[in-house]
Amino acid sequence: MASLELDPTKRPDFISFDCYGTLIYFEITSTTLELIGDQLDDEQIARFLPRFSKYRYDEVCGDYRPYAEVLHNAYARTCRAFGVDVAPDAGERLAAAVLTWGPHADVPAPLATMGANYPLVILSNADTSFLDVSVPKLGAPFHAVYTAEQAQAYKPRYQAFEYMLEQLGTTPDRILHVSSHTRYDLMPADDLGFTNKVFLDRGYDPQSPAYRYVTVGSLDELNRQLGL
Repeated sequence: MASLELDPTKRPDFISFDCYGTLIYFEITSTTLELIGDQLDDEQIARFLPRFSKYRYDEVCGDYRPYAEVLHNAYARTCRAFGVDVAPDAGERLAAAVLTWGPHADVPAPLATMGANYPLVILSNADTSFLDVSVPKLGAPFHAVYTAEQAQAYKPRYQAFEYMLEQLGTTPDRILHVSSHTRYDLMPADDLGFTNKVFLDRGYDPQSPAYRYVTVGSLDELNRQLGL
């Protein structure tokens, strides 16, 4: 089946992004391995890491809690499944690591080009204090940055997307939403009527074409589809 492409004549009012993983390199593995230490062998670690990812998803599907608590709870649940001792400061150490992460190498230049032509928005699954540190590293102007803390809900909760729409005073058909995460972003966005969605494929999630998004391999490719 041919790949979908954007129609550059249908100009969105805003381009919104997921932040961590999509724009900022989600480098949680090294800190996770430090926390585990020598409690697991390589084969067990290969199973532990994706389970930790799944528990992070499960943790954000309920009521809002601070991001460090989300990370701690997800890590602790994974540790229990593998019989690993949980460091009492695991959540704090994982959260501190997030603040050290920088953008994917392929982000700053094309994002700056995009920002010179469209109002850019972030809708992030983190607390505001994290975005205060991470967004300046992206090297592009942002019209608005919205967080789970502000929305009092994490993606994939619809409340997070509804908060963004309310703050922008717009409707789902007027936004192009970009993410490397199908489950967190593109599936709920499709449910809510976002007609313009882009999957920036970084290998995190499997393809889910029923959710009607355009797949690109880089922001440069997205810029080309936008006619930039």
